[in-house]
Amino acid sequence: MTVMEETPGAVDRGRVEGKVAIVTGGGQVDGPGIGTGKAASILLARHGAGVVLVDREPARAEITRKEIEAAGGRAVVVEGDVTDPDDCERMTQSALAQFGRLDILVNNVGVSTPGNVVDMAETTWDEMIDINLKSVFLVSKRAIPAMAATGGGSIVNISSIGALRSIGFPAYSAAKGGMISLSQEMAAQHGPQGIRVNVVVPGAVQTPRQRSAADKLGAELEQVRRMAAAVLPLGQTTRGTAWDIGYAVLFLASDESSWITGQALVVDGGQSVTVPPVALASLQSRLP
Repeated sequence: MTVMEETPGAVDRGRVEGKVAIVTGGGQVDGPGIGTGKAASILLARHGAGVVLVDREPARAEITRKEIEAAGGRAVVVEGDVTDPDDCERMTQSALAQFGRLDILVNNVGVSTPGNVVDMAETTWDEMIDINLKSVFLVSKRAIPAMAATGGGSIVNISSIGALRSIGFPAYSAAKGGMISLSQEMAAQHGPQGIRVNVVVPGAVQTPRQRSAADKLGAELEQVRRMAAAVLPLGQTTRGTAWDIGYAVLFLASDESSWITGQALVVDGGQSVTVPPVALASLQSRLP
């Protein structure tokens, strides 16, 4: 738990009061901890936003909706696939129909597959690019006109430390790196419409999906967490969670960041300034 984490049911409204947000991947997957989509959604709702929770599996998003509404917030669930243009249009139209406007878009969906470019199937590469990068284009393409119609808004794209350094997931990392470049282009081109576009770059944070990533790498979850803690500058004093990512999203979504656009905010406990855990693991395997 981080010092910034809010307790369940806490109410501290105002930072995005009256705004409307779409959060893709707003559901909760199985596993320990809380996911970034759920954490961001809860914080946006606690601070006054109406939230459209998009998930390919609506039952997951219903978990988030119930928690938001139990705390007095507003949320609706929209079943949708971020790689389907029609579904992307329906997300925006649902926000307009339910809440009358759209001010915030959080592109949070992501999937990963480890490997290398020699062994990876081309179909896997295409899937990683479609889900992790093309989806940002598809969802933003529909959301931007709705935002511009009411004076602007804020788009927050969730990238990965893999965009900045090797983590053993080449297609995922390439897509997340492309997300940063795409965000800069969108920021430059749509700024005159009052639309800001920024990126949150999470490091090794403890979410339910961390277990899945560890499984894909053939490692134990606790081993991954211990190694991350050992090399992170803040690893001995705190543990990053999805709440840390959620607070970064809340800041970039709010008017507190009204003079910030085209930027990548790294939330990684210092991971990007140290030796990558994947490099240490590789070194250990080569030592006699």
